[in-house]
Amino acid sequence: MVINSIWIAGSSRSGKTTRLVEQFCQWATDPKKLPRSQPPKTLLVFAANGDNRIELADRLTTATHGQQSFVSATPLGFFQDEVTLFLPIVAEKLRIKGQFPLRLRPETEQELATRLWQGAIDEGRLCQDGITDYYMVRRSLDLLQLAAMAGIPPEQIPVILQDGLTGQDGLTGQDSATELWEAIGTALTDWRQWCLDRGLLTYGIITELYWRYLLPDATYQQQLCRRYQAVLADDVDEYPAIARLLFDCLLDHGLAGAFTYNADGATRWGLGADPIALSALASRCQVETLEPPSRSLGAVWGQTLVGWVQSPMILPELPSSIQLIQTVSRAQLLRQTAAVITDAILSRQVEPQDVAVIGPGLDAIARYTLREILSSRGIAVESLSDQQPLVSSPIIRALLTLLALVYPGLGRLVNRESVSEMLVVLSLPPMISTESGLDLARIDPVRAGLITDHCFVPDPEQPKLLAATHFPRWDRLGYQATYVYGEIVQWIEVQQQQQQQRLIASPVVLLDRAIQRFLFGGSHLPYDQLAVLRELMETAQHYWEVDARLRQSDRLDQPASVTVEQFIQLLRNGTITADPYPIRPVGFSSNAVTLATIFQYRSARRAHRWQFWLDAGSPLWLTGGGALFGAPLMLQAWTGRPWTAADALESDQQRLRRQLLDLLYRVEERVYLCYSDLSTSGQEQAGPLVSLVNAIVATGAPV
Repeated sequence: MVINSIWIAGSSRSGKTTRLVEQFCQWATDPKKLPRSQPPKTLLVFAANGDNRIELADRLTTATHGQQSFVSATPLGFFQDEVTLFLPIVAEKLRIKGQFPLRLRPETEQELATRLWQGAIDEGRLCQDGITDYYMVRRSLDLLQLAAMAGIPPEQIPVILQDGLTGQDGLTGQDSATELWEAIGTALTDWRQWCLDRGLLTYGIITELYWRYLLPDATYQQQLCRRYQAVLADDVDEYPAIARLLFDCLLDHGLAGAFTYNADGATRWGLGADPIALSALASRCQVETLEPPSRSLGAVWGQTLVGWVQSPMILPELPSSIQLIQTVSRAQLLRQTAAVITDAILSRQVEPQDVAVIGPGLDAIARYTLREILSSRGIAVESLSDQQPLVSSPIIRALLTLLALVYPGLGRLVNRESVSEMLVVLSLPPMISTESGLDLARIDPVRAGLITDHCFVPDPEQPKLLAATHFPRWDRLGYQATYVYGEIVQWIEVQQQQQQQRLIASPVVLLDRAIQRFLFGGSHLPYDQLAVLRELMETAQHYWEVDARLRQSDRLDQPASVTVEQFIQLLRNGTITADPYPIRPVGFSSNAVTLATIFQYRSARRAHRWQFWLDAGSPLWLTGGGALFGAPLMLQAWTGRPWTAADALESDQQRLRRQLLDLLYRVEERVYLCYSDLSTSGQEQAGPLVSLVNAIVATGAPV
């Protein structure tokens, strides 16, 4: 039998994606090399995540000068598109209405599931000691998605939890554990059916519909394989197990495949990826193994350093490329790390774009401190995927306050402080950042405080902003502040009247009007603040699309202000919403120092000349970034026996090994271990990298 598919294996930075692009070009320029050389000429291309997909698509387009047709997707994105396109097949099998599906974003999924399960939560059936209701709901929803990505029917989830976790995680009683697992199973079954009846789809439900009902359908398989000539997939060690079912189907129907795989990758292990399941594809391909990158510390020292960390019986002699920054406290460590980076950049040893600060968990204090110190020296900083709650932005808080002032019955959501902040933010002139330009606002914080003290009238139903003349000394405000305040009050009154007359279609329209009127459409804002605005608008648009669907299906007739209140509370509770698309600025990366967690750095596939490993003494190097609840039980390699503490430790050790190797393959010249004797809480550090720190100290190397 002739094998036409290729399996490209290698470490990080070994050239796997480059080899994949070469193979793409070969098939594009000479389709006779493919087993199916007749039309169609479209190739199907997969990447592990959205950012990687965009970069790979750009490379393929450039390499073929845009002459080759291809479809690029992530696995979950592909499943969603296919389920939407072939929904009639799924609807017929499940005997549900074939209404156009609406995918729920994670924050909306969480809220709606909580509402549906509130009875079980209140009765204690869906509760566990030490776990908040929020995380109980999140755990259950994650289990549904993990099972779907593993190809496990949701009705089997209680049995799997019973076999694998009873007696673990604080559940000592057989009966209590069984009851909880059964309650989770019932809740998920109810949630799944509730969503299907209303045409609402989550990633977990979409994934199950694809592998369970759509992919096995003969009619769908014929349509699928007629559309494509070959399939290429980059970084399949990051893919869920059911991607293997898709690839097997395509190969069985005569399509050629090209796959790249990193045995030490699996960044998303425990988050749905099943690298062992995907590795079995190699038996159907010609295997090519690439050499590790020669210009990296990992090529020479990777295995040795990992061995020293995991078996610190012998004091190692570390290379000079591994250096140490040591302080007593973490605050000192952050300042010292920033000082070393600053000195190196100002002395031209490296450029900012050559430096990355990486840690197992970069908290807000670390990000803020490093950003402020470096920025004060004129050094730009890029913080990868710095996800913060929307409500942490002054712009978002101001717009939410505006909503509460326009819609009736929301006065309890408004106080003097929020109104003062709103006046300041809405009075900012163009080109002024809300993070640094509050004192330049036309209504500065002092005048805003005076206005709210004398002109804001709290009321549970309809709080009011009175004219500036109600302040006896309104002349102290000055002409500019008085004029701008009057415009804001007049605008709010007009919107209130139009809302009462039902002339505002939805709160999304009101938000857009406010952005256009007071924030100049966002066109003058810095990119990060513009992204926050786009995130808010996408979140709001989605929220009211779901609300409209529920009003139609459940015949709800609640006032619009009730939904507005729920939306405001959702964001004020600190919800982190899905990223806007695209999630990065257009163009090349700036010349900036990179700040990232280990997971963010590896997912973005970055590489630098210098790396600074922050909090080198932290135990989070071993235990941080672990798997979702129940994830090890959803892997095809799980044997069915209980998951023990020893299994968890072994899993942590394997993840530590992959992380260290990956980071070392992504650095060319130097690694700084940034270590403080005491953690933020004042405890002595005893993480897995302390052996390397002690080795440097013992050799008397400069610190």
